[in-house]
Amino acid sequence: MTQVLDLAKRLIAAPSVTPARGAVFDAFEAMVAPLGFSVHRFVAGDPGSDAGAGGEDAVENCFAIRPGPAGSRHFAFAGHLDVVPPGKGWTSGAFEPEVRGDLLHGRGAVDMKGAIAAMVAAVAEVPAEAGTISFIITGDEEGPAIHGTRALIDFMRSEGYQPGLCLVGEPTSVNRLGDMMKIGRRGSVNIWLTVEGREGHVAYPHLADNPVPRLARMLADLDALHLDDGTDWFQPSNLEITDLHVGNPATNVIPARAEARLSIRFNDLHSGRSLADRVTAIAQRHGGTARAMISGEPFLTPPGEFSALVAAAVTAETGLDPEPSTTGGTSDARFLRAVCPVIEFGLCNATMHKRDEAVTVADLEVLARIYARIARAALGR
Repeated sequence: MTQVLDLAKRLIAAPSVTPARGAVFDAFEAMVAPLGFSVHRFVAGDPGSDAGAGGEDAVENCFAIRPGPAGSRHFAFAGHLDVVPPGKGWTSGAFEPEVRGDLLHGRGAVDMKGAIAAMVAAVAEVPAEAGTISFIITGDEEGPAIHGTRALIDFMRSEGYQPGLCLVGEPTSVNRLGDMMKIGRRGSVNIWLTVEGREGHVAYPHLADNPVPRLARMLADLDALHLDDGTDWFQPSNLEITDLHVGNPATNVIPARAEARLSIRFNDLHSGRSLADRVTAIAQRHGGTARAMISGEPFLTPPGEFSALVAAAVTAETGLDPEPSTTGGTSDARFLRAVCPVIEFGLCNATMHKRDEAVTVADLEVLARIYARIARAALGR
């Protein structure tokens, strides 16, 4: 599967800072169409913006499918072509893929254009007669993730596409390719807190209402919350204060408003709504308000047939038995789990989102072989 390196270079060479559109999807379509895939591309975005005309909120998505024989199983690969901004200080251009030694450098080499290249190389080795294979590819995973995979799921449902299993190519490996796969993720909710007061001169506090002490007491109560001790598969939930803002430029004025923000990563003992309601009750007790944005609910694909076939493929190519884990941040698997069982497996994550992001060429080739084994096993199970 030596062509995987060329495929990865072609994807990296198409700049695609989130939200991604255009050239990188052109490159992907040019890779899969010759393999017999029907490619469906569409742009989604905020109806209140000019997204439909290619405005900055517009997100491109792609669903590609190669049907197998009637009645055959349907296996899906999923991932994203958008990347985080590269920043400055790269040794070579972030979107100028370069092999130095045994490493391929470029933004997205790990997260996750390298994995998508490995997927494409893998399906080239799986005959169409084995079953139906699809790609669920978004340009909005690194961004708000509002118009990406969720829009793809709506498209799939409207067209009657229903995969039986789905593998997401996020970089899950830690020290060596194959040492970890993700069978679940914690949920995520961000909450904005506001306490209104009444401004006034600090020398006349009785004529004002200082919101800062009330916000401080509110945050102390929230910081003292013990959410849980974790579960068999999930680490304990944690609440973190991520921002505090008053914005008062004057030294002698009591401010009229104080604001803060929380982020909660939570396991399957909670829901986003239950935690938002709990925080809201505490905020109201201190005279404040809370506004929540639930990014995703926790999910778990219990160890079983799917995780066993993924592990078997990894072991066959690396000799490692991947640890099933639910650690880390969120991914689009949080949406895809509503479609079918989903597992994440991919490259080593040491350089993702960093300057001079890089993947070993050998890992790309091994990953392609692993993905081919997984697809064949999933279709033939």
